[in-house]
Amino acid sequence: MKKKIRVIASLLIMTCCYFFSINQSVAQSSIEVDPLVQELVILKAKMTENNELNERYKVQLFYGINLSEANKIRNEFESKFNEWPSDIVFETPNYKVWIGDFRTRLEAERAFIKLKKYFKSAIIFKP
Repeated sequence: MKKKIRVIASLLIMTCCYFFSINQSVAQSSIEVDPLVQELVILKAKMTENNELNERYKVQLFYGINLSEANKIRNEFESKFNEWPSDIVFETPNYKVWIGDFRTRLEAERAFIKLKKYFKSAIIFKP
């Protein structure tokens, strides 16, 4: 009986030593990172801050070739709403009036419901 207890105890001690050595080797390992990775992380942070990744939703109120009509729609929007930013974007040969910078589709839907009453051609999109 004592022999069995000694065998079990020695197996238990060896198992503990084995797992301890594995943990030590994992804890001491290090990862070398290419310096370009850090530059990419910084670049992505700047692009996200400046909203250059276009990961947000917008509402389009106007699409056409007439700049004066685009300005008219934008002025009408700004006279009725001041809670969202507006832009006129030119993509050859069309002008587009874009509203907002919504993080989620739900936020865009809420704005769309308010805007649709005044601007019948409004649509939600993700640039």
